[in-house]
Amino acid sequence: MDKLNLRRQLLAARTALSPEQLRANATKVREALLEQPWVQMAGLVACYWSAGSEPETHGLVFALWKHGATVILPVLKEDNDLDWAVYDGPDTLAPGRFGIMEPVDTRRGVDAVRTAALVIVPALAVDRTSGVRLGRGGGSYDRALARVGPNVPTVALLHGGELIDGVPAEPHDLRVRFAMTPEGLTRLM
Repeated sequence: MDKLNLRRQLLAARTALSPEQLRANATKVREALLEQPWVQMAGLVACYWSAGSEPETHGLVFALWKHGATVILPVLKEDNDLDWAVYDGPDTLAPGRFGIMEPVDTRRGVDAVRTAALVIVPALAVDRTSGVRLGRGGGSYDRALARVGPNVPTVALLHGGELIDGVPAEPHDLRVRFAMTPEGLTRLM
């Protein structure tokens, strides 16, 4: 299946999830991820503020922050690259481009993600064999992942059924090391 049709199929499946299922998925993902020692020890975490039917990260970001991690969230630039700014609590966010909430803190630059000890990214699907991540097609997170060090854990958050075989890949598509679904954490590479 090509990327466009796979995206459509996955987005339709997400739209069909009930609010109760979305909340249950978010709780399972958050709790399982926070149990990982390498998550607990990460001093600087790059994450994202979820929107719509994405796996919800609001509780995860808040929990990481309350446990002492510095959390940076993306700020979408005009060229669709990602700048980063520090999350300093729920009152420090404002709508950015496309209405997605972004931190109002000083922008740290596109290279700020290089210093993260853990990088959590959105995905529509991840290939269970190769770790190739399917995003929404803008390339923002592929650019960000290209800046991440080779030993830094990169985790894509997914709903059930989104860790699949046969995600189409192009040379610019980058892999993630882990996929987190409501069923648990899967190491990919």
